[in-house]
Amino acid sequence: MPPGGRLPVQRIWLAFADHFEPWWRNPTDDVALARVRRWSTQWPAVAARHRDSAGRPPCYTFFYPEEQYHPAAMDALAALRDAGVGDVEVHLHHDGDTPESFRRRMNVFLHRLRHRHGLLREDAAGIRFGFIHGNWALDNSLPGGRFCGLDREIALLDELGCYADFTLPAAPSPAQTPTVNRVYWAKEDGERRSHDRGVAVTAGGPVAGDLMIVPGPLTINFADWRRPGVPRLECGEIAGNCLPTPHRAELWTRVAPRIGGDVFIKLFAHGAPEHNAVPMLKTDGLLDRTLRYVERETVRHGASLHFVSAWQMWSAIDALRRRVDPIAAADAAGADLRARVSAS
Repeated sequence: MPPGGRLPVQRIWLAFADHFEPWWRNPTDDVALARVRRWSTQWPAVAARHRDSAGRPPCYTFFYPEEQYHPAAMDALAALRDAGVGDVEVHLHHDGDTPESFRRRMNVFLHRLRHRHGLLREDAAGIRFGFIHGNWALDNSLPGGRFCGLDREIALLDELGCYADFTLPAAPSPAQTPTVNRVYWAKEDGERRSHDRGVAVTAGGPVAGDLMIVPGPLTINFADWRRPGVPRLECGEIAGNCLPTPHRAELWTRVAPRIGGDVFIKLFAHGAPEHNAVPMLKTDGLLDRTLRYVERETVRHGASLHFVSAWQMWSAIDALRRRVDPIAAADAAGADLRARVSAS
């Protein structure tokens, strides 16, 4: 084992998890659908400029809010999945919910995505989905129970078929957990904030909880200051006012969750509004630069780079837990995307 007790970086896995909200601030349907169209027409060109170590383009995951469901928006995002450069998972904003109303609205949404639009996955146990909680309030984690209402949300998500939660990090929100920079198991305890602490996911380790938590990197950035002398919080966000830099990419690689020599970098954005989408999607914009800086980090470490969806990232993590080949597992998890491309 090298000094510091960590293996050298062997593989870097990069996923984008977008809290994708086309109806942000209640625009007209025309404005909201134009926001979706901007991504469906411009993101493929960005993705085409980058390839990972297996020659595959990045796959952007749109966590789409249940309360903003619109068939035309879902069809446009499904087309990105058909092209092999996008995927869709589940986002939800709610407040004062009950287990019964939560199950009802989630089941309706899951079945719409799966059976009307061909999204998500399904196995013998039912529909499988990744999840991001609106307002960071997973498992009633905000003071006063705002923007949730469910003390047993971890168990409810597991019951409904959630394979992993991608909400964290939440800082500087009070919903932030004490556990940072590791993939871990949340175990339902019947109280709010069951996911504050949990058992780390390890190579060869057991399933030690009810829901896997896959967080992004969280640390302090002392170099890329917004104002002179004021360090900033590094939480893996890409936005019009949160620009990628080479130093940020170095921080992501340094602090992101690891299993052995595998580094899992999950970045997030709120990519639908124009103030983020326009700078993110333009040529040599925020996404081009983010990808380029991570590519350079991979070369610096002599590692391999793997662009993955949220589903593929979970598949690679689960493969390491089971001590099987994570590249083969992620490749198999992406087979549905490639099958659609081949058939088109």
